[in-house]
Amino acid sequence: MMLDDLGRWLVFLGLFLVLVGGVLMLASRFSLPLGRLPGDIVIHRDGFTCMFPIATSILLSILLTIVLNLIVRLWSRGP
Repeated sequence: MMLDDLGRWLVFLGLFLVLVGGVLMLASRFSLPLGRLPGDIVIHRDGFTCMFPIATSILLSILLTIVLNLIVRLWSRGP
């Protein structure tokens, strides 16, 4: 029984990664400014670049919270 649960989680994780990959490909195609939003900090020095995507992280956190909340609600609803 435990292998069935592990298999389901691995399939779910794989589908989730495919979905995230597709979203990232679409984001690059539509040139969304992820990582270049107001509030993202970029420090350029000689031969050194440091990025702190604070606004992008907050935006993605809110979106993922909403999506995962909807998935959990639909999943727990059951037949």
